[in-house]
Amino acid sequence: MLRFCGALLAAALALSAADLNRLTDAERRDGWRLLFDGATTAGWQEITGKPFPTNCWTIEDGALKAIPRKDGFQDIRTTSTFRNFEFQFDWKLGPGGNSGVKYLIQKIDEWTNSIGRQARARGFEYQLADPASDDIAGDPRRTTASLYSLIAPASGAVPRLGEFNHSLLIVRGRHVEHWLNGAKAVEFETDRPDVVKLRRTYRPQGEFTVESPIALQNHGTDAWFRNLKLRPLPD
Repeated sequence: MLRFCGALLAAALALSAADLNRLTDAERRDGWRLLFDGATTAGWQEITGKPFPTNCWTIEDGALKAIPRKDGFQDIRTTSTFRNFEFQFDWKLGPGGNSGVKYLIQKIDEWTNSIGRQARARGFEYQLADPASDDIAGDPRRTTASLYSLIAPASGAVPRLGEFNHSLLIVRGRHVEHWLNGAKAVEFETDRPDVVKLRRTYRPQGEFTVESPIALQNHGTDAWFRNLKLRPLPD
């Protein structure tokens, strides 16, 4: 797996502008699917299922971009749902940025507060954060590539600031891995006690959801996502 992820990283870094948001012949043969075409919002919608929220998301330079707003902002999600998969994506944050990729989503929250209408996915989160982000507050479990607020990443998992990074998320049954720039950052089983406790904060009653969309978070800071590619894995 380490050699495979290193190859993915090398391929991602070698892409020219013309190659962005495209599958290579090898990726097609290996069963990868492109989740964002670089030009339209096809395949994406607001996390609640409403139309794509153009008030707080746009497409910029071939990337889905979260727009900071003063009147509310919403997460977006894939229109498709996934159970077992590998998901690779490139991302970049603005100074002090905070965002995340959410998966195994257990619930959706929607509310209006003093800064407008909010809509959030609640579930597991591959955290993305500038080390200067106020959200980290000295907690390593809130740094990039962590399982947000629960599992800190390995010490070698350090993002590159001000440029695109390459991440890989693997979900297969109870097993989950977070990779950052070719290095494994987090590995866990969803039935370990602290993870079970986390998921029960979102679904205190009822079965754990094992199939869901993938969501991108708008946390009120600039964030860019591109080369969103997913490969379904067998059950």
